[in-house]
Amino acid sequence: MNGMKLLSGRVDGYQVASNLVRRAGLLAALWLGVAGAQAQSGAAPALTSQTVSAHARYVEGLSALGTAANQNFISNAGYVTTHDGVVVIDALGSPALAERLIAEISRQTGKRVTHVIVTHYHADHIYGLQAFKAAGARIIAHKAAREYLHSDTAHLRLEASRTELAPWVNAQTRLVEADDWLDGPRDLVIGGVTLQIRPVGPSHTPEDLVVYLPQDKVLFAGDLVFRARVPFVGQADSRQWIKALDQLLEFDAAVIVPGHGPMSTQARQDMQLTRDYLSHLRSVMGEAARNLDPFEDAYKAADWSAFEKLPLFGVANRMNAYNTYLLMEREAR
Repeated sequence: MNGMKLLSGRVDGYQVASNLVRRAGLLAALWLGVAGAQAQSGAAPALTSQTVSAHARYVEGLSALGTAANQNFISNAGYVTTHDGVVVIDALGSPALAERLIAEISRQTGKRVTHVIVTHYHADHIYGLQAFKAAGARIIAHKAAREYLHSDTAHLRLEASRTELAPWVNAQTRLVEADDWLDGPRDLVIGGVTLQIRPVGPSHTPEDLVVYLPQDKVLFAGDLVFRARVPFVGQADSRQWIKALDQLLEFDAAVIVPGHGPMSTQARQDMQLTRDYLSHLRSVMGEAARNLDPFEDAYKAADWSAFEKLPLFGVANRMNAYNTYLLMEREAR
């Protein structure tokens, strides 16, 4: 990646040992939020919500790395309208984006946001939380996110983002805790609409949540599902992630809103890309780890042809493969 420096500790899912970099204090382009070398001024990306179902709409982020030019608009956010207010799923990647989403919700519904459900604490999904908090919304997330939220890595990530994503992420941008930390399933009933909040981690992250609307058969899947692009794997538990995708199929959803990419009306087919990619990583890197093959040799020998034309393959695949190689080494012990 453009000038990417690796840090020890979790960096939105990455745990890559690099004490030399940490000692030097080099913070630069970090995955799923920062690509400083690409940052440039320009028009703000369009943020217009699309209809999902009778109660639900969503905004679709760009299939790109986060930059100052796109305001870190690289993930999706959804919202569910009820008689008593609006429930938002994920808060986008900067306070400015969240404020624009609040304005879009007001324009479309004329109602206030009562709750925000956070599917996981990655920067592109949470840096907008403070805008919703200021608007009076109550924030719901899984308690497993607290370890990351209070870690040095989360604060280092924010420090880097304040530079690389300025002015959209700046000194006033802060990490926001949930008001309700869940440790299991919860049904949230607002204005006659039921939102089933279900933990599915540790998968993409330890704190993964999905949100299902049984009335509309709509599933907000967070980053368990990436559409039309290479997934961000990081230090995910890919074995559990594959099992979690099977859990998602049990919801019998007519529509899935992924964490990245367009909504899907073909649940099984569109989950298959994420599943196939994870399975391929585990297969080729698992074999290399068992045979004690060096990573570089294994990576060069692997067949990536099924995925290499997907957006962000060149940026993400090598790092995904390396972290999977380390994971498979641990699983083999």
